[in-house]
Formats: sequence, C-alpha cells, structure tokens
Amino acid sequence: MAVAAPDAAPQLQSYTQMMPEPIKVLTPEQMGAVDRATVAAGIPGLILMENAAHRVVEFLAARFAPVSRQRIVVVCGKGNNGGDGLAIARILHVRFRPAHLQVVLTCDPAELSGDAAANLRMLHAAGLRETREFTSATSTATSTATATATLVVDAVLGTGLRGAASGAAHQAILAINTRFPLAKVVAVDLPSGLAGDSGTPPGDYVRADATVTFTAPKLCHAMPPACNLLGELHVAAIGSPESLYQSDPALRLALVTPQSLAPLFAPRAKDSNKGRFGHVLVVAGSKGKSGAAAMTGIAALRAGAGLVTVACPESVLPQIARQCPELMTEPLPETASGGLALAALPRILELASTRTLTALGPGIGTHDETRELAWQLFGELEMPLVLDADGLNAIAGTTWSTPRHPRILTPHPGEMARLTGRTIPEIQADRIAAARALSQSGVTVVLKGERTLLAFPDGRVWINPTGSPALAKGGTGDVLCGMIAALLAQHPGLGEHAIAGAVFLHGKAGELAAAQRGEQAVLATDLFETFGEAIGGITNLHDPD
Repeated sequence: MAVAAPDAAPQLQSYTQMMPEPIKVLTPEQMGAVDRATVAAGIPGLILMENAAHRVVEFLAARFAPVSRQRIVVVCGKGNNGGDGLAIARILHVRFRPAHLQVVLTCDPAELSGDAAANLRMLHAAGLRETREFTSATSTATSTATATATLVVDAVLGTGLRGAASGAAHQAILAINTRFPLAKVVAVDLPSGLAGDSGTPPGDYVRADATVTFTAPKLCHAMPPACNLLGELHVAAIGSPESLYQSDPALRLALVTPQSLAPLFAPRAKDSNKGRFGHVLVVAGSKGKSGAAAMTGIAALRAGAGLVTVACPESVLPQIARQCPELMTEPLPETASGGLALAALPRILELASTRTLTALGPGIGTHDETRELAWQLFGELEMPLVLDADGLNAIAGTTWSTPRHPRILTPHPGEMARLTGRTIPEIQADRIAAARALSQSGVTVVLKGERTLLAFPDGRVWINPTGSPALAKGGTGDVLCGMIAALLAQHPGLGEHAIAGAVFLHGKAGELAAAQRGEQAVLATDLFETFGEAIGGITNLHDPD
C-alpha cells in the first residue's frame, strides 16, 4: 500500500467552534506534563492532591450516602496515589465521622516523601493514625475491619506502574479482592495493578466497583480489557485548565462522549425539508445478498438522511424494493452470476454526480468485474465515499496515492488484516497503531470491534465507548455503513463528528437492543427499532446556548 504524506490527505471538515471536542486520553507521561504545567502556573501540587481527594469524597458522598454510617478502610501506597488516599481519609474523618474509618499503609511511614508525607502529617494532626498491613503473604488487617467494612478506598498504586505489582502493593491488591466480603471498592485514579499506558493488565489488579480519575482519562480507562475493569468511571476536574490538554494538537488520542455529539442530533428546524438532509447513494447487493443492500439503505433513512437511492444489479432490485418502499432504486448492469458488472461504472458516476455522497460495498461480492468496478470508483468518485465489506476486499492488496476526496474505510479485524497485509492477532495486539498506520495513506479508518476506533489522516484517533456483543452478527456492519453515510450527508461540514456520531449511535442502539432481546437474539434489523431511543439519549444533552 502506498503511503502518502499526511499533510496531503483530504481532511474531513470539523468546526470546533460549533462542536465540542471528544475528551483527550492521556498517557501517564502526558498527564505528568499537565500536572507540572499546572504547578508552574501557580497551583501547588499539594493543592492538586487536596482537590483530587475532595473529588473522591464527593463521589463517595453521592454514591454511598450516608457516608457517616459506612465502615471504611482506606488502603494507601507510598506514592502520590497513597497521598491522595491519606487526604481522602482525613476529609472523611473531618466532614463525616464515619462509623468506622481505618487507614492502612502498605509501607513504612518513613518511606513517604513530598506531598504524600505532608498528608500523613495532616492526618495525624486531624487525630487519625494509620496502621501498617499487607507487608507479607501472612499479614492480615484487623479482623473486625475486614469482616464488616462496607467501603474500601483503593489508593495503593497510580498510573506510573511498570510491569506487574509486587511486594506489599501486590499483597494489598490480593487483600482488597478477598478480605472485604461486604465492601464496595472505589479506586483512586485507576484500580491498583492496571497500567496507565495500556489496555492490558500487566498482572493482578484490584476489582473495583467504581473508579474516580482526574483531569482526563488515561489509556487504561479507554481501551479494553482494562476499560471493563473499572466499574463506574468518573472523570473529575482538580484545577488543571482544559487548555493544557484539550487544545494541544500533540495529544492525538481522544474518547468520544455523548456531549461531544449532541449538536448533531439537535431538534430540526420547523421548516425542514428532505433536501436539507442529504441524498445518499448506496451501491450494494448481488444475487443472494440483496439484504445487505436493503439494510444499508434503510439504515441511512433511519439515521436521518433525507433521500436514499440504492443502485444494485437489475435482477435483485425487486427484492430490495420490497424491503422498504421509501427507498429509491436504480438498476445496474450485472455479471452472469448476478453481481455488479464493470459496465455499470458510467451510470454510477452519473448517479453520484447528483447525490451528496456514496456508500459502496455491502453484498457486492468478489467477482473480478465487481472488484475492478469498486477499485475504479474508489479512485474516481468526486465525493466522499464510505467503503465497507466487499468494497474493502476490492482494494485489499492494492496501492493508492492520496485520495482527492474523503474516503472512509470501515473494516473489521479480518478486513483490516487483508488491507494491511498483517495477521488478525497483529492487528488486535495494537489496534490504535494499526488504525493510525492505515489512515496515514490518506483515508479515515473506522476499525470495528470492542471500542471501535476512528483514525484520521492527520494521526488523530478517537475511541468510541459504546457497543455490545449483540453486534457480533451478520448485517450490523451494513447498518453502520448506512448510518455513517447518513450522518455525513446531513452534516457535510462536520465530517469527523458525523462519523463519530454514527459509530456512537450504532453502538448505543446495539446496547439497547441487547437489553430488550438478549445479546444472542438480536438481529441487525432490530437496531432500527432502537435508533429513536438512542438518539433521544444524546439529544437530551444538547444545550442550544
């Protein structure tokens, strides 16, 4: 595959003054730089630690009221995460006087330094003393505390962990997981044992019911499997200005939020008409695969496109038209086997000239003529093109120069492997790097799977948080293809957000369908019935002011 210079790639327009940006995802090193910049700007590190502690206490007060009746154990390590825990314990003691509050250190107090040591001194000044536990495999916390604790605060290890936890910290992790049978566990910044810069746990980790992190999510909060090990995730501000990270173009990883998409789904103007919401051309289908074309077209309509035309082999047109009377259809020349013939190229180009954009690939098959047709359309269409399924297979193993118009590729891991010449395990081992590398050839990549990724030609990658195993079924990719086309057609000036909106909505619809029918029973067409509820959940967040 020929890789063009990123600055030559066609850019999907994104007007940040109109649309909130997804929240940046930081590495521990980047988070450290933000903290240092905040301190340099005039907010001392001790105040940042105090603010972090207050945010955790506020979370505890909201989720576990009344806190005064909780039996709480705060387990603290020797680093800044432990300092947060010591501050949390002091604030709990001063504000709520819980029925029982025990502070457990995993290290000798003399090992504490800096802000953590300062917080230990303040803890003593407030009238609390710490105990030392979890220093060996045979150590045990006070039996009454372990048997009756209702709330454990995990402040053992922070984002700086490299490799598996060991020593007293490892013993503390095992203890938190096994010795508090009645307790809910709230992790400070991240469950101890996870690595802040990876979605893969390096060893044993705390099984948390909730996690409170600060300023911005880290990679472990956003990527699987670690993102599934956090319980409820709450991101809290502690004083660092958003300008230090949200506006930094060097930070190229972000997590899509419903708030960043809400304007896409705002109520429409009273004088709206179908012409204002785009006309999608779907080039899809073949003998035996008419359903793929129909689902793509219906999804585009359900996702809000004003008009949809499905162009397909002539012999399968009646089957597609019967699925949805709202679809317009166009017959195309076909091969002897019922696929799209190369002779269809002029007619498709003619149709596309009066449409907003084209979706190509679902159900077209792999006949040599069809593959050549798809390849030529990939290069010749003078408009945005969403490429899926056999459309992707048609360009696999080829080389291309930077496209002149946006190209949105929507591979699953198998298709991604064919596009890049790598194996599926290699793709899955570092999905972010794989998606980013392919996007450098001048295309936008939607790498499907758990936490679907959106990679743009300039190197940015957005992580989508919605989805369900219910979507692991034939046809759901066709639905997503139509949805992406529909959102792009409605919002041609908001390309990146439009794609993200479609992916987020698709995942949320899958979650809702699974809740209604069970993960195994969901069909791709069931998603159409949950679009409205999914859109409503996002629309309710829109603030026109």
